[in-house]
Amino acid sequence: MTHSFSFKKLLKVWGPGLVVMLADTDAGCLITAAQSGAQWQYTMILPQLLLIPILFMAQEMTVRLGIVTGKGHGELIRDNFGLGWAILSAGTLAASAIGALLTEFAGIAGVGELFGISKWITVPIATILLVGIAFSGSYRRVEKTGIVIGLAELAFIAAMFMVHPSISAIGQGLLTVPYHSSSYIYLVAANVGAVIMPWMIFYQQGAVVDKKLSPAVLRKEQHDTAVGTVITQGIMIVFVITFAATVGQHHGQTALNTVGDLATSLAPFLGTTMAKMLIGVSLLGGALVAALVVALAGTWGITEVLNWPHSLNEKLNRNNFGFYLMYALAHIIGAFLVLINFNLVSLSITVEVINALLLPIVLGFLLLLEAKVLPAQYRMHGWYKWIVTSCCLIVMLFGLYMVGPTLKLW
Repeated sequence: MTHSFSFKKLLKVWGPGLVVMLADTDAGCLITAAQSGAQWQYTMILPQLLLIPILFMAQEMTVRLGIVTGKGHGELIRDNFGLGWAILSAGTLAASAIGALLTEFAGIAGVGELFGISKWITVPIATILLVGIAFSGSYRRVEKTGIVIGLAELAFIAAMFMVHPSISAIGQGLLTVPYHSSSYIYLVAANVGAVIMPWMIFYQQGAVVDKKLSPAVLRKEQHDTAVGTVITQGIMIVFVITFAATVGQHHGQTALNTVGDLATSLAPFLGTTMAKMLIGVSLLGGALVAALVVALAGTWGITEVLNWPHSLNEKLNRNNFGFYLMYALAHIIGAFLVLINFNLVSLSITVEVINALLLPIVLGFLLLLEAKVLPAQYRMHGWYKWIVTSCCLIVMLFGLYMVGPTLKLW
């Protein structure tokens, strides 16, 4: 009886970390993980493992900032650094969010096409579903729905066991780092960019505020973030291993740029139907929860800067009309551009560049806010502070490095 009650109390606190981490493994990230396994086999497992503490450190700061101050990321930037910096941060976030939404809707369309369903059916249905979820008037309801949808990504674990990866080859891959190869370094940088997204910071800080969590549950919310981090990186590692054990053994010559490419490449090893099912379910779950989180992150960030009402715990009314309208328009615009065959290739390049340039801004503000606005007992201290700062600087450098290869500057 006591255990059941404690578990219920835990569920009242847990959620923001799980949702944002499940959204982190969206269609684009999983395609990046598949490409990593296909091209560099098991040597790409180690970078994924190293990203676990880095991802946790970044997101854990948002938990402390949101819970202790009761303010979202955009609002804290506005209050402490001025409206100009807040507008810059919100503007780049908006561009990044719209671009990310396009990739999610393209992923949803791709999953439908695997089974012969037109995007003119799947994309509108997904749009109505995503808009309707947020209009329910309850953050907790949105959160629970996001977790249930996102957990569909775990279906792909079955694929890893079905292809029988070599344990000895995995062990050897963990000890091999081809740092001399520019192609390897570029994929590592792509994985860093795929794992730490600027919109994740805005979302989780806004979520703990909307959930009205108090400092008394700070440790539990940190545990929520830690578990979510392990799950999302575990899913990435599953994709790396599966494609390393299959496509990677054939020198990774198969193109892996779309949902259809992933299913086609695994069909010889899993069977056509099973490959479609596992790829379809996992990528659809990731794309849907990511679309939900990205749109909310962008809407929260902008409305915080504008000082508009921005809570999911109030149903649509005259005061919060702007918040709900902005959220709905983000989905509608993203869906519309995908349906009219907007140039997604050039757009995805633009999104990568925006994310790379936004990372130093967002992480920089995150570190500054952590040191400036939190009471002394809630700040980082000693060796942990220097490790977190160093890891954030490494991520910033990798993000900026991505700009060159993406724009073909080097």
